[in-house]
Amino acid sequence: MRLHATGRPLVREPLELPEPADHQVVLKVRACGVCRTDLHVVDGELLDQPLPIVPGHEIVGEIVGRGAAVAWPAGARVGVPWLGYTCGSCEFCLSGRENLCDSARFTGYQIDGGYAGHVLADARYCLKLPETIDDVHAAPLLCAGLIGYRSWKMTGEAQRLGIYGFGAAAHIVAQVARFRGQEVYAFTRPGDSAAQSFAAQLGAKWTGDSDRMPPVQLDAAIIFAPIGQLVPQALRCLKKGGTLVCGGIHMSDIPQFPYALLWGERTIRSVANLTRRDGEEFLELAARIPVQTHVETFRLEAANDALDRLRNGRLSGAAVLIP
Repeated sequence: MRLHATGRPLVREPLELPEPADHQVVLKVRACGVCRTDLHVVDGELLDQPLPIVPGHEIVGEIVGRGAAVAWPAGARVGVPWLGYTCGSCEFCLSGRENLCDSARFTGYQIDGGYAGHVLADARYCLKLPETIDDVHAAPLLCAGLIGYRSWKMTGEAQRLGIYGFGAAAHIVAQVARFRGQEVYAFTRPGDSAAQSFAAQLGAKWTGDSDRMPPVQLDAAIIFAPIGQLVPQALRCLKKGGTLVCGGIHMSDIPQFPYALLWGERTIRSVANLTRRDGEEFLELAARIPVQTHVETFRLEAANDALDRLRNGRLSGAAVLIP
């Protein structure tokens, strides 16, 4: 399912995969999650979007071809995340911050992704998946889980954690937070009683509309919804010294707000991509909790429908494409 022009539906068409280079693998796709970042790609909201492109970066696949330098055996099940390549030699790569590499390339954005029957990937950026989690339920862990985990780490394991936008990433982070004994306060679009009920089922101490104040001040909050207007609203809910993490790759403009909302040593941080270490840490933790992803499956040819459902907020949990 290939994107030829932003703002247009994906087109189903045959593509030939090249032979894998030394560090590459050919994967038979067993499942691919549908992420909000895919919407940003399809809707043309990211800079310098190369076209045509096959979206998808929450890929669970089986190795059916491999280059000479690949250690993974044929038949191994691996995960392909958003981060698909880094230079390995810049100041960011050498300091453990490969997610900030200026030469990084990303799956489903600059490298053809998993909305397909097969995909070519760099084996050095593939991740080992927990054997206890099946293909469909593992797929959302590879971005919603990973970005959520990196966002969560930036909150410093705050005791009272707010989450704005209760979709795929939030429903995973909520489980991590509850496992660590944190209180979760879930904010949804106004009137979305289904999402609030879903959050309550996952152990949220309080649920409410995003324009409401919670009953207590929060130690930290994460915004997953790509809505800049939520930044000042979330700051109002933080106690002094609190941290606000913006967990998306794209967000609408943040409106002007009074300095008093930031004063008191409150902090605003963004999350950029992920590192392979994030992947290893989170997937081990996800198996130990164990994280239960809530998914709705779609056939590959129904990718446009899955994207529309996500765009219009008509999903509970995560959408996953299967061959």
